[in-house]
Amino acid sequence: MTIIKAAAVQMSPVLYSREGTVDGVVRRIIELGRQSVQFATFPETVVPSYPYFSFVQTPYEIRTGKEHLRLLDQAVTVPSATTHAIGEACKQAGVVVSIGVNERDGGTIYNTQLLFDADGTLIQRRRKISPTYHERLIWGQGDGSGLRAIDSAVGRIGQLACYEHYNPLARYALMADGEQIHSAMYPGSFGGDRFAEQTQVNIRQHALEAGCFVVNACAWLDADQQEQIMKDTGCSIGPISGGCFTAIVSPEGELMGEPLRSGEGVVIADLDFALIDRRKQLMDSRGHYSRPELLSLLINRTPVAHVHDRSAQPTAVAVEEVDDHCTARAQWSSRPADGRANPRTI
Repeated sequence: MTIIKAAAVQMSPVLYSREGTVDGVVRRIIELGRQSVQFATFPETVVPSYPYFSFVQTPYEIRTGKEHLRLLDQAVTVPSATTHAIGEACKQAGVVVSIGVNERDGGTIYNTQLLFDADGTLIQRRRKISPTYHERLIWGQGDGSGLRAIDSAVGRIGQLACYEHYNPLARYALMADGEQIHSAMYPGSFGGDRFAEQTQVNIRQHALEAGCFVVNACAWLDADQQEQIMKDTGCSIGPISGGCFTAIVSPEGELMGEPLRSGEGVVIADLDFALIDRRKQLMDSRGHYSRPELLSLLINRTPVAHVHDRSAQPTAVAVEEVDDHCTARAQWSSRPADGRANPRTI
């Protein structure tokens, strides 16, 4: 059976610097490759950093301040030199990487998860479907196109960010798509110990329900970074401390190794895919334990476009559709008065 060495990376961003943070990400990917790691998860929007200011400032302060515009300036365009650098590091190290970035698309920022295969190819870009509470002042909404698991060099991977794990239908979309490794990511240094405990509940429950491994990563703010954010936003240290629970969870919901609650570091574990089959022998939420004739999920995975072009002249297909519609109406009008279908015309 397949055994994969996986890593959950807890790291500090370089505040307000896309380039500086990406340099740190690249170094870590190369080092993980030297340790024979095959899959790694990095924290939510770690490039350039999570928008902590949105949680501690009022809407007026955000609107008139410089934090949002600074984040927009340092956000990641996909594709770009930034994504190329991460992809090249994955290729050099032979590591599949899931990483959270602030993605810039025009004048809007999105909470985006990028998945790079071991050959450096970007195989998924998905956006958080519903930014949480204060985050709606910062990020746009994603669509359902990313609610799918993706085949990679290490197996079938699904991704969700933070409070998306409170959306059971979003989680089931990935369960039903057969994810083997679930990449979860949270901001870290946020919300105190209660947030960390809630994160633990989230990821362990998903592992149990999905019958998959969960690799979860959080960011970490050191004392100097906390002091800088406090200075820039006028907040106290409480809202931007604690909240870290970087860990790897087995399909049985068990922690694999000691979780990281503070500081930078890496949790590494061997993922034996035989444990997935063992768990699903007892409970397979997408198979023998489901009741599709009673309960099912409808997913709209159509990518959302802001502009839809329509030709000024009707196309041949459009003309055919009109002809078909007229034929159908003529057939319907030929029904007898008692409403029964006329077999000669229908």
